[in-house]
Amino acid sequence: MQKVAIVTGATRGIGKAAALSLARAGFKVTVTGRTLKEGQGTATLPYAADGQQVAVPGSLETTVEEVRALGGEALPVVMDVLDRSTMDAVVAQTLAKWGRIDLLLNNALYQGPGLMFSFAEFSFDQLEKSVMGNLVNQAYLARLVLPAMIRQGGGTYISLSSNAAVAPPPAPPGKGGWGFVYGAPKSGFHRIAEFLHVEHAQDGIQAFNVEPGFTVTEATVAMFGANSATDFHRHATRPATTGDVIAWLATQPEARALSGTLISSPDFFERRGIVFP
Repeated sequence: MQKVAIVTGATRGIGKAAALSLARAGFKVTVTGRTLKEGQGTATLPYAADGQQVAVPGSLETTVEEVRALGGEALPVVMDVLDRSTMDAVVAQTLAKWGRIDLLLNNALYQGPGLMFSFAEFSFDQLEKSVMGNLVNQAYLARLVLPAMIRQGGGTYISLSSNAAVAPPPAPPGKGGWGFVYGAPKSGFHRIAEFLHVEHAQDGIQAFNVEPGFTVTEATVAMFGANSATDFHRHATRPATTGDVIAWLATQPEARALSGTLISSPDFFERRGIVFP
């Protein structure tokens, strides 16, 4: 029996890397995102007051091509974290095609304006959209997969968390910190895995928070330039590192002992002496 994963935000960055790592580990993968075709992708500049966007590479079609090049199977489904009907479609189409859901990686993020504004500057419309896209609808999708996982005897849930979810900002936005509009919903999002672990471990469900550290992605380079790794962080993490940690958590029996915990992916393998894959 081949297992099935849903990976949200899989057009680029950590989501795409996770989809590829899971495919290498033998999963069939439903990949979701807003960008269907190459050349359509955009990202909102985090500090721009007018919500200015820049073009970014990556698409569902490209991710599917790369999964299939590995010999895997992939299903692309367009999804928007502000539109729950698209989440319904993701789960329905996955079950219609493959009949099961063994893993959900909640990686997609609402990236509209205001996320990195100071407390005195954001609008409440911006805050409400972030709460909806980065907390409420994330919980909706997590709960949507529960019946299938419970029915089949278990599954894995993973939240792509952040230091902003568990720590106070070290500085104001733009000076090394983050905005309330980003951090507050992320704190609630972080709790999803903890509650799933406490309430559904007896159903065979394991749940994790994975914190990727500062990661240079296609969007990072598009927004801040090719030298963003050295400009922002001397020890930036590669998306593939977190992708492999997610695949390890989804496939290794010893991962169950870590259910309900926060996994720091940059040094996870090194600290535990793990060679993977």
